[in-house]
Amino acid sequence: MNSDNLLPKGKTSTGCPYPGCFFCVMKEENPSKRKSSILKFFRDLPFQDDDGQALPISGLWNSAMAHPNDPEFINLGIFECMATLITKGLKNRRWLASDQNIYIPYYAAHIIGSYTMNMEEFAERAVQAGVIPPLLELLRGRLTWVEQRVAVRALGHLATYPNTFSAVASHEEVLELSIQLAISSLEIVYTHFYQFADRRPSYHCDLLTRGMGGLEMESKKAEEWASQLQCWSLQLINCFAFKPEFLADICKPEFLAKLPEMWGGLVNENSPAGIGLLRTICQSKIGRRHVGSCPGIVESLCNIARSSDDWQYMAIDCLLWLLQDANMRSKVMDKAVPTLTDLAEISVLGDHKKLGETIIRVLRECVESPGITRNIMNNHTKEQAQELLKSRERLKLEKNMPKDDLHIKQAAALVVKLEGNSLFSSGNIAGAASKYTEALSLCPMRSKNERVVLYSNRAQCHLLLQHPLAAISDSTRALCLQNLPNRHAKSLWRRAQAHDMLGLSKESLFDVILFINECSQSNDPDLSQRQNKVPDYAEKLLKKQMRASWLFKEAALKHGALHCKGDFEDSVVHEGDDSEWETASGSDFGNGRMEEEDDDDNYCNEVCQKLV
Repeated sequence: MNSDNLLPKGKTSTGCPYPGCFFCVMKEENPSKRKSSILKFFRDLPFQDDDGQALPISGLWNSAMAHPNDPEFINLGIFECMATLITKGLKNRRWLASDQNIYIPYYAAHIIGSYTMNMEEFAERAVQAGVIPPLLELLRGRLTWVEQRVAVRALGHLATYPNTFSAVASHEEVLELSIQLAISSLEIVYTHFYQFADRRPSYHCDLLTRGMGGLEMESKKAEEWASQLQCWSLQLINCFAFKPEFLADICKPEFLAKLPEMWGGLVNENSPAGIGLLRTICQSKIGRRHVGSCPGIVESLCNIARSSDDWQYMAIDCLLWLLQDANMRSKVMDKAVPTLTDLAEISVLGDHKKLGETIIRVLRECVESPGITRNIMNNHTKEQAQELLKSRERLKLEKNMPKDDLHIKQAAALVVKLEGNSLFSSGNIAGAASKYTEALSLCPMRSKNERVVLYSNRAQCHLLLQHPLAAISDSTRALCLQNLPNRHAKSLWRRAQAHDMLGLSKESLFDVILFINECSQSNDPDLSQRQNKVPDYAEKLLKKQMRASWLFKEAALKHGALHCKGDFEDSVVHEGDDSEWETASGSDFGNGRMEEEDDDDNYCNEVCQKLV
């Protein structure tokens, strides 16, 4: 291990005026002396009251973050030392308030979490060293939310491993504390740090910004840490959710109802957040019973499944498991079946291969299941599922169809589509939508690019006819037909607008972000010299949805910092107004001309040329 990693940023180990200090010990070339000196340091540190103890602890934190799998300090007693230091800070407030000792419990808990996040052997050593009781005290809130954040992280890592889970679970209040923290974490950080800048503890500011402060940086990092506090609480709960004996405590309606909204903000891309916990819960029969019986959750799962988010596949998994459960199927099918029908032509989503085939198989089981299930499914849902299954039969027939016949069908679909474009240009939106439907019935199933265009054009008609649900359905179908799902710019923009019309700000936000990414990645040489490839109307909708999805919005409303939703929409017009982003949806196909088959790849370039 390089001892320079132990030094706080900006410090060096050369020219130390205190020979024998910990950093000098790390430079010891004699392995035996080095080992004995470090062992003595870890053994004696908790019982010393000298100033300057925070410095080597912060250095150890740097080392733990950089080399979490290095066993040297674990073998020499670092876990015992950190556990004792946390306990000392909790019991001896005089010592905690002296010098910079206020930082030590935070760094100590963070060190425990870093050394246990990858290695089960290290986790076992940590439990044997007695780290759980002091971490539990921090989890209870004996200090502040900052220490809660690293305590719940460390306990979550310990609960991950089979050999150490029982040691965490033996403390019965861990689960309940984690649930309460997941629910209240955003409000805690808002009221204890974000809301009143002049009351922020200085050591919190220092920890959040690492000395690179300023109110704006502090506020931004507070949102990130609040998100992590919630996500790490959910991670710890998730460890319990794999055990059926804990599901009754987890699956309380008031908690389940909040899970779909626990997206973890936009700063924890790898976190499963609330949807990840729901996915774990839905893997068991007991969990599915609770989820399927909780009002609103299935609808939320459907919204997430139709969004362009990294956790989309998790919502799809939940819906599939609920439909495959004979006891839950009748309760969820009228919401789940239409959603999965829209997603049935998706091929690969993340690590999920042939996802569409799995969806079709489950939908077929629902439609063809005997007795009560068929009778309970409403007619519209049944028609959608049967239409999908018929399309699968069409695909099989087309495989044996002569190429000339397929070309005739494709040409006929093109003629009808052009008729739809003409009707759209003349203002007959409903007539255009009908023509696109007819064209879809003619278009060969294997002609995916043409079908993408037809679905996307029909989605635009539904938008103008104020049918957002139908627009979301068609946009989703278009996006699923792409080789890379969720990459068709026009469909992303149309679905973003439809989500906005329904007040689904987070779903709209993710669609707008992907739409902007598509625009930004344009390689059109005519745009290479332009400073901004992103349409102004997209930026306006992005800002609107970021305000509406603000992590602390609910806490701010509750505590009177915001008086109404309008505070988030002061610079964005509502649907129906003559706004740039709203009217742009009618001009993105150019002078009343709907989308053609060959313009898909150039869409971002065209829209930027017209509007930037």
